[in-house]
Amino acid sequence: MWYQKTIRLKARSRGFHLVTDEIVAQLPELRSLKIGRLNIFIQHTSASLTINENADPSVRGDFETWANSAVPENFPGFIHTYEGPDDMPAHIKASLFGPSVDVPVSNGILALGTWQGIYLCEHRNHGGGRSLVLTLNGC
Repeated sequence: MWYQKTIRLKARSRGFHLVTDEIVAQLPELRSLKIGRLNIFIQHTSASLTINENADPSVRGDFETWANSAVPENFPGFIHTYEGPDDMPAHIKASLFGPSVDVPVSNGILALGTWQGIYLCEHRNHGGGRSLVLTLNGC
């Protein structure tokens, strides 16, 4: 079985946000699979997705601190600054973290580890709602 749909995540401030529950809530079709895979793809160039620690929020804060240190705003070499000082850094961060994640599905649930969650990595100060394409495959 193949199934695909586009969902919209609510707008969030800049940072790394757990969105696992928001995704699962919009994908009831997940429950029908015994075994499969979910690909989650973000349709934006200034936000990204990753999987990491779901329990301690300081991990998400540390991700933001590191990302801002690695790709600072107002870097004097940036040319693409039309949409503000957070724009070009957001594009670079989105490429570093990537536009998609794959998650195995087992017995109708995401087979994430105990301490794993899906992050929306919002790299803009005011990025708005974000669209995700969810592609589910399995039986």
